[in-house]
Amino acid sequence: MNRAIASNSAQWDAELYDNKHEFVSQLATDLVELLSPQPGERILDLGCGTGHLTDKIASSQAEVVGIDSAATMIEKAQRNYPNIRFEVADAANLVYTEQFDSVFSNAVLHWIKPPEAVILGVWNALKPGGKFVAEFGGKGNINSILTALNNAINSLDLSSDRELNNNYFPSIAEYGTLLENQGFKFTFASLFDRPTPLADAEAGMSNWLKMFRGQLLSTFAENVQAEIIAKVEEQLRPSLYKNGQWFADYRRIRIVAIKDLCI
Repeated sequence: MNRAIASNSAQWDAELYDNKHEFVSQLATDLVELLSPQPGERILDLGCGTGHLTDKIASSQAEVVGIDSAATMIEKAQRNYPNIRFEVADAANLVYTEQFDSVFSNAVLHWIKPPEAVILGVWNALKPGGKFVAEFGGKGNINSILTALNNAINSLDLSSDRELNNNYFPSIAEYGTLLENQGFKFTFASLFDRPTPLADAEAGMSNWLKMFRGQLLSTFAENVQAEIIAKVEEQLRPSLYKNGQWFADYRRIRIVAIKDLCI
């Protein structure tokens, strides 16, 4: 994902991300259209990952800065797009003050806790009247995968004190309240199901688990990891495997908010 900050940021494999999870940026084309970047605008891409959407925004002749907490992602982004400015930065501790016309974020904010910290940082980074456009996992996101993962671990009589879900998946009401408490004018919101095809056919779910639950899996021996993945696949095959293709049961929240001039 284009995620920005998580305690396991050092675990992100930029090559695996680019090679097997390119759908993250491909599915956000219309989010960039919602951003509607204009020539000369300064835009912050928060959680830029390997830089593909940053480059798409830059093609509008806007001046874009891409940030991510994972150095591996930033290194890959800089190799991919050497003419764009990329920085390693903590999205929960942004240091910008009224420097950007817009802040953009795709598939990132569900990795950041507490959410109030990133909202404050975005508020400070925006110029008065600036726009915040984001999409990330919403309430109910990957419920089927998490349930299957929990069942697989329990079925093997493994310790259950590990955290299966360290994400933040809010409802529209919950996230809208946080934005309004900061002073944002909440102008658009949508919460929708988006079953998402995973790359590599039969290996799709295994790749997803290794990428996005890799820290959890790494706490088990390799042979146990393989057992867990096999049991997850067995449970999910009737619902998330169709015509030789694995799907992730994504549910996304999409928002647009304005730094209100009246505040």
